[in-house]
Amino acid sequence: MAKKRDHQRPAPSPDRRENQIKSSSRREKRTEAHSPSGAIKVAAFFIVSSVIAIAVYWLRQSSLLQHNRSYVYQRGLVTTDTNFQDILTENTNVSENTSIRHYTYPVLGYITPWNSLGYEMAKRFNSKFTHLSPVWYDLKSQQSSLVLEGRHNADRGWISELKKAGEALVLPRVVLEASPEELLRKKKLRNKAIDLIVTECKEMGYDGVVLESWSRWAAYGILHDPIMRSLALQFVKQLGDALHSIMSEKVSGQKLQLVYVIGPPSSEKLQPHDFGPKDLETLSKDVDGFSLMTYDFSNPHKPGPNAPLEWIQIILRILLGASANRAQNIAPKIFLGINFYGNDFSLSKDSSGGAIIGRDYLALLEKHRPALEWDKNSGEHLFFYTADKDIKHVVFYPSLKSISLRLEEARSWGCGISIWEIGQGLDYFFDLL
Repeated sequence: MAKKRDHQRPAPSPDRRENQIKSSSRREKRTEAHSPSGAIKVAAFFIVSSVIAIAVYWLRQSSLLQHNRSYVYQRGLVTTDTNFQDILTENTNVSENTSIRHYTYPVLGYITPWNSLGYEMAKRFNSKFTHLSPVWYDLKSQQSSLVLEGRHNADRGWISELKKAGEALVLPRVVLEASPEELLRKKKLRNKAIDLIVTECKEMGYDGVVLESWSRWAAYGILHDPIMRSLALQFVKQLGDALHSIMSEKVSGQKLQLVYVIGPPSSEKLQPHDFGPKDLETLSKDVDGFSLMTYDFSNPHKPGPNAPLEWIQIILRILLGASANRAQNIAPKIFLGINFYGNDFSLSKDSSGGAIIGRDYLALLEKHRPALEWDKNSGEHLFFYTADKDIKHVVFYPSLKSISLRLEEARSWGCGISIWEIGQGLDYFFDLL
């Protein structure tokens, strides 16, 4: 019966035969895939595909990283092995796209009215900064009252250009020159001082202020007194509260900010006038940032590096290292000080010399064509030259390598940075930010 039915089945059409051939081919492929050799081929296929996909991904990432790398890194200029020719040739060259930020924590830049280049750098590299602080104001005693001097320094046109150029907040520096004995002890004067500062912010459209007072109070010798020290801290807290009650005109939902200037501890054993960890914790909720002056380590009487890296590390450990919780919560508010100026010290018996800025440094390189040395201990470059009357000099000035090491140190703590001051450096320093 079965044989008979076979004879009666109609012959397959050409299309059906083609389908049968394709079906047979697929069955052969499935059989091959399930065979040992077929499984190996399939596995190899997926492995090769994965390798290719990973390679493509990393090539793309590498291309992206290469694109975002700054000019100074692409050129291999961030090195201990630098020379005067490279500095003279390259110092004005920066990445075409100056809007890319390489340092993602807060960056504060100071600008001084006696150095107009800083104003230009603030506009040109605006996107590199989160805060800009023009050094404009002094709060002084005036008979039995107070006066805030400095509005004549304020440049409204420059502020307007800054707002068009980027998002950096403008917080002018205010130095408290008034006698602290009067200011801090009398509630009326404290309120007057705070009202003057807050009113100036509102009238001028500032985003807050940078307040400098601790070094002045230390010079008056009041910080040894527990009562006066408590009043000093209370004044800073009160100013912070007052500023935080005002909303910024520039940024919706942003309150006016207070950045407080603090000096580095004198030694690991804190002195009575030092701003220490307890002071930091006391003010941390009322202050938006602490501008830490980690520079001026040396002077004509003690020639040497401007800000030894090991010294910076010790300071950060003193302020932040005792408590992991403190480091985590307060470190983002520390703006580690980085100097864009250098020093030219005479090594003669009279111990003369002092600060130099970028143009002075370039002129010395051009004139003396010195061999630059790397001081591993301080993490700074230096060179020697001989001036008139055969007097030997030593020059310490920031380099791309020295700045990059300090940025790495700040980054490892999660700190911001503050630069004194942006008109004193070389153009390609900004390529690191």
